[in-house]
Amino acid sequence: MINISNDITKSKTLPGVFYSSEEMFKLSLEKIFTRNWQFITDDTVIQKEGSVYPFKFLDDVVPEPLFLINNKNIECYSNVCTHRGNILINKAGEIKNLITCGYHGRQFNHCGKFKFMPKTEGMQDFPSDIEDLQKLHVGKWKQFIFTNLEPNFSFDQLVKDMEERVGWMPINEFHYREDLSKEYTVNANWALYCDNYLEGFHIPFVHNDLNNVLEFENYKVELFKYSNLQIGIAKDKEICFDLPKDSKDYGKKIAAYYFWLFPNIMFNFYPWGLSLNIVKPISKKETKIQFKSYVWDEEKLQKGAGADLHKVELEDEEIVENVQKGVVSRFYKHGRFSPSMEQGVHHFHTLISKFMNL
Repeated sequence: MINISNDITKSKTLPGVFYSSEEMFKLSLEKIFTRNWQFITDDTVIQKEGSVYPFKFLDDVVPEPLFLINNKNIECYSNVCTHRGNILINKAGEIKNLITCGYHGRQFNHCGKFKFMPKTEGMQDFPSDIEDLQKLHVGKWKQFIFTNLEPNFSFDQLVKDMEERVGWMPINEFHYREDLSKEYTVNANWALYCDNYLEGFHIPFVHNDLNNVLEFENYKVELFKYSNLQIGIAKDKEICFDLPKDSKDYGKKIAAYYFWLFPNIMFNFYPWGLSLNIVKPISKKETKIQFKSYVWDEEKLQKGAGADLHKVELEDEEIVENVQKGVVSRFYKHGRFSPSMEQGVHHFHTLISKFMNL
């Protein structure tokens, strides 16, 4: 079992085997990812009533077939026919009447309720509730949609601190820019990538340009139950947020709010808008990173802490891939946390410990 002390001054980091073991990787998918909220899409893909959006919960590593449907409220259901397991919906679109299985004609209404199947004469105890499609929980913050296979805590617990801190921004009006969005593949374990994100300790050593616009000594971390926040303070004359007077941070020169939601979602707010980063495991030593850009102020693009995110990403990838090579060493067991600089990493490791031991 993995046991991380809650006392950062005494705690050891995750063992190297967590990042290199196939058994640990598979266990983390089941223990961590199936029990936590995953970002699926934004509401622009499912705006009309009756529109549907099929997807797999976590790509090919947790490939549970699901679909979102707009029933005035956005709902999520299993995408598997309860007769013989056929996939019901194969592409996004609009369903005007019933959801009909293309294998034997079983039908469901928009709320997943079984309505009809031909040739059922003579069936006993039919139909029953098991004919209905399984309904899943949906979480929605602003335009962003999440779901969870086995909820361990409410969606509100995940996003309420982010809402309280940055909800003053007109986030619903941020517009998605595909041309500014990118996808990367990193040759490292998903948790190593998150470890790196969750501390500013490495900035002076790895990110020279970013270090030139942030005050390293004033870098701040705040911990919440299932999320945490890193605050980057701008150096003099560097671009920062124009904060409202009722903001907790009013009067500070904030260059960036880096919100992390357990286990693998980053909401990075800059004066130009939002870089939403999703960390998706592929294998024990391979990870897909999706950068989705939502722009608020075009004139502030490529300025300050939010400039040239591609360069920052490549610098992060280089160091994380190097660490992946190191953690498999027979001589590496675990490390220790810097109490002043690695609170976010320690918080992440305690949550991993909690879920791995459930």
